[in-house]
This record gives sequence, structure tokens and C-alpha cells, in this order.
Amino acid sequence: MVGCRIAIYDWLNYLQRWRLAVQAVSDPAELFCTWLEGNAEFTEVRIARRLAGGNANVTSLVETATGPLVLRHPPTNTVSDLAGAGIAREFRFISAISGNAPVAEPILFCEDAEILGAPFSLTRFVQGTAITDVLPPAYSNNIETIDAIGIALIDALAKVHAITPVPEGLGDVKKARNFVVRQIERWRAVRLASKVRDLPLIETLGTWLADNAPEPETARIVHCDYHLDNVLMDPIEPKVRAILDWEMATLADPLVDVGLVTAMWNRDESLPLGFAFVQRVSNVHGAIEGGELAQRWSNSTGLSIEHLHYFQAFALWRLAVIVEGAYVLFRNGQVDGPYERGLEHDVPALLDAAQRIAQIKGMA
Repeated sequence: MVGCRIAIYDWLNYLQRWRLAVQAVSDPAELFCTWLEGNAEFTEVRIARRLAGGNANVTSLVETATGPLVLRHPPTNTVSDLAGAGIAREFRFISAISGNAPVAEPILFCEDAEILGAPFSLTRFVQGTAITDVLPPAYSNNIETIDAIGIALIDALAKVHAITPVPEGLGDVKKARNFVVRQIERWRAVRLASKVRDLPLIETLGTWLADNAPEPETARIVHCDYHLDNVLMDPIEPKVRAILDWEMATLADPLVDVGLVTAMWNRDESLPLGFAFVQRVSNVHGAIEGGELAQRWSNSTGLSIEHLHYFQAFALWRLAVIVEGAYVLFRNGQVDGPYERGLEHDVPALLDAAQRIAQIKGMA
């Protein structure tokens, strides 16, 4: 079999063991466990249960004699080259980041769909908790705790952005400098071609963002969807244990990440909020502001935040135009769930927030 990267193998015996496993086992989960035991020096392997989160990919807890692992793969009934590429991308990036910033320890990636029905990756399990609108029971419920969470969140991001030079195999650094402009062009075209309601701010903001895109100071590893929901916090104290969900990772101006996380931090709940649950725990009067977190990031990385407001507006616009795609599917009768129905409100609210921020930078 090709396409599997594992640290310790006896490749001479691999194919023979695999053929015997295929003959003996037909269930994909059992086949995966047998394969892992035979080829990666794990024993007593069992897929225990699905884990929450992970968005489009299936995330499962795998128990072994030497400790738990996390299995990630696209849904086996909707496998596409694009879905498999997301898992491969995630593994490449966390492999490059591991040891420099808090991510789960990468164990292996395999692109051979015959084993589990889809390409998959394995990482070490990280004990932690995802925070949205409720603090973990062990945390003190006060502004100091909210501030500590925000500081831990931005400091973890700064560690990612401090990785330089960019490791080989993650992308074209020169091309990365045009990431923002290419994203604007791409998503304007997508929304123009697939439209189910009148949202003039998509084009108005898109035009302004394209005309005012700043020259990047640098290109670094970016997560592309960085916020509190996509990290695991320590259950006892405000400390980031691992940054999750790297399927969208790329190389770009690091302010792409800073813009999103700070634009959605400590938001004014008297205004309509798009995805109101995101980082809602931070919406506390007197808590540290997004701009203060950005300044802390700047002090840590040595990078400028001169164009912070532009990137905040870009981040909210980009999020809105991407998720509008799910609303299009809903209106066309292809999907129907609370998330998709909620986009009727969430997308316009995100666009309105992006406009308010852009107006600070002079948008008419």
C-alpha cells in the first residue's frame, strides 16, 4: 500500500499482513484496528466513540494500550479528493507546528482509502475543554478569568505566527502574499454565481476590501478559522492545551487570524451578532478588548497591527460569504438544520459588523 507515513514499519512484511487482515475482517472499524495493531506498534486498539466538534470531518476517540488517540477522516459516504486533501493539509501543518505551538502530537497520516474507507490521520489525545458561553466549573467566574483566557488565546496564536522561516512543504510563500486578494476575488465570484437573496454588502464590501488590500508585511502559517471554539483549554486553569481543526490552514498574512479572533472577542450584545455563540464568554463589560489582545500579539511577534481594522472587516466578510453557501443549500432544499436556518440572521449580521469596522478605516 502507498500513501501512509508512519514512523516505524517493517515494510517487507506489510503487504502480506495486510492481505491476511483483509481476508479475516470485513468491518471497516475492525479492519482499521487490525491494520493499526499490525503496522504501527499499537496494541488493544478500539474505536471507542465519536467526539464532538470537528465540523465536516469525523472525529473519534481511539483507545490503545499505550493511551488514547484521536482519529480524523472525512465521512466515508461522501469522500472526495477535496475532503481527503483537508485531512492531509491538517496533518502537514500540525507536523510543522508541533513543538513550537500547542497542537496535538501528530502520529500518522494515511491517504489509502482501502483501510478505513477514507484518508485518515491519528494524533495523540489532548485532555481539554472547548469554551463557548460557559466557563469550566473549575474557573473563577470573573473578569480576570476572561482576560486570562483572551491572553492565553492570543499568546498561543503568536507562537504559531512566530514560526519562521516557514517550513518546507506547506505552500508557496510568494503566492501567499496575495492570499487576501485571491480570497476576495474567489468568493465574490462564488456568491455572484450562486445567489438566493439580496445581500448588497457582499459586493459593496468586497469591492472596498479589494481596492484597499494592504501590502502584507510577511507571510506565515495561518489557521484561517482561529477562535476560542477551535482550541482546547485546560479544564483547571486558563491555558491553551491544543489548537484544533487545521483543515483550512495556509500561508498568508498572519493578520488574517488576528483579525478574526479579535473581531469576535468581547462583542457588544446590544447589536445583532452573527454566530452569537462564538467566544460569547468574552462578551463582558470591562474585560480585555480585542485591540488590546492584538497589541499583545504585536509585542510578541514584532509584527505591525497598523491594518488590524481592515483584517477584522475582511475576516467577518469572508466568514459571511463562505457560510452563505450553506444558506443557499438550505433555500434550495438540499439541507435543513438549525445551523442552516440560523444563517438567515447570521450572515447579514456578520456583514453589518464588517461594514461598521470598515467605516473606521474610511469606507463610505
